[in-house]
Amino acid sequence: MVRHYSLSPADRLEIELRRRDHNRLGFAVQLCLMRCPGRVLGAEEIPPRAMLRYVADQVGADPEAFELYARREETRRDHTARLMVYLDTRSATAQDRRAALLAAIQTAAMSDDGPAIASSIVTTLRERGSLLPAIDTIERIGLAGRAIARRRAERTLIEDIPLDALQSLDRLLEVDQSIGQTRFHWLRSAPEAPGASNLVGLTERIAFLRTLEIDQKLQIRISSGRWDQMIREGNATPAWLASDFNSSRRHALIVAQVIKLGQKLTDDAVGMFIKLMGRLFTQANNRKKHRHMECRPDTAKALRMFLDTITALQSANDDGRNALEVLDQKVSWHRLLRMTPELESMVEGNEASPLVVAAEQYATVNKYVGAFLQAFTFQSARRHDPLLTAISLLNGSMPRSGGPFRIAPRSPTSAKLIGG
Repeated sequence: MVRHYSLSPADRLEIELRRRDHNRLGFAVQLCLMRCPGRVLGAEEIPPRAMLRYVADQVGADPEAFELYARREETRRDHTARLMVYLDTRSATAQDRRAALLAAIQTAAMSDDGPAIASSIVTTLRERGSLLPAIDTIERIGLAGRAIARRRAERTLIEDIPLDALQSLDRLLEVDQSIGQTRFHWLRSAPEAPGASNLVGLTERIAFLRTLEIDQKLQIRISSGRWDQMIREGNATPAWLASDFNSSRRHALIVAQVIKLGQKLTDDAVGMFIKLMGRLFTQANNRKKHRHMECRPDTAKALRMFLDTITALQSANDDGRNALEVLDQKVSWHRLLRMTPELESMVEGNEASPLVVAAEQYATVNKYVGAFLQAFTFQSARRHDPLLTAISLLNGSMPRSGGPFRIAPRSPTSAKLIGG
C-alpha cells in the first residue's frame, strides 16, 4: 500500500478540487486503483478496509463516507473520465484486446498454466497504457488464447501425416478381437517385471508401433510445455472419451501417445534386457560357488594326496633314495594316475569363466535375445567395432526389423538410447 497508494502532492491537488469528503475519498480511491492494479472501480465495489483507511487518512476523510460515493454511479463515471486524462490512460480498445490475445497465445504455446497466461495479458495491456478490463474479460481472452495455442500445436503435430495414416490411428481406440482389448490398453499395459516372455512382449509392442510409421521427430515441433500438457491429457483420457473429440484433437493426442509409448517401451526393453543379463551372470556366479561347496570333500582329498606326495619327495631327497620308488611306496603311482581326471575336472571348474557358466542357460537366453537384438539397429562410434560384429553373428540369418528406435553403443560394454 505504501508503494502503490501513497498520494503525491500533485495527486492531492487534483483530489482537493472535489468539494465533499465522500467525493474526495472516492476520487482518491479510483486514482489508486487505476494506477495499481490498473482498473476502474466496479459498481458498488467497496475496497479492502485497510486500503480505504490508508487513503482516507491522506485526504482527511472518514472511511465510512465511501459508502455514499459507491452508490453514485454518475459521479464515479465522471471521475473515471477525468482520471483517464490525468493518468494518461484509456479503456482497452479492440486493438489492445487483440494484442492481449496474441500475448496469451504466445504464452500458451509454451505453457498451459492459467496464471502465466493471465499475467501475460495484464502485462501487455499495461505496456500499451490501457486500463484492465473486467476479470471475466481477461479470463475469456486467456481461454481463447489457450484454445488457439492448443489447436495450432495439434495442427503442427499432424499436418505432415497422410490422411489414411491418421484414420488408421482411430483403430487403436477400438477393441481388437485378436487380443480382446484396445491396442492402446495393450500398449499401456506392457509388463515391467524382468522375464523372457515379458521382454518378448515389449519387443512385440515396439514392432507394432513401428507399423504405424509415426516419426518421433515430430515431437520437436512443439514446445516442451505444450507437449507435456498433451501427454498429460492423453494419459488421463480413456479410449471411449477420446472417440468423442474432434478429429484434429483426437489424432494429435494419439500421435503424442504413440511417440511417448515408443520412447517408454524402448527404455523399458533396454532396461529389462540389462537386468536379465545381470541376473544371468549373478546366477552363474552363484552356481559356480555352489559347485565349489559341493566339491569340498574331493578338494580336501586331493590336497591330502598332494601333501603326501610332497612329504614322500622330501623324504627321498633327505635320504638320497630314488624319488619315484619312495613316491610309489608311500603314495602309490597308480593312485596318482587315477586322480588325474578328477583333478583336471576340479581345475577346469575352478577356472571356468562366468561367461562359460552363463552359457549353460542358453535355452532360456535364446527365448528373448534374438527378439531383442532384432528389435533395434545398433551403431558404434568406433570403426570395425567387434561388438557390432558379435551382434551380427548372433543375429545370423534371422529377419531384421529395423526401425526408428536405435541404440548406439558408446563402447563395447555400454550403450545409450538415441532417437527413442
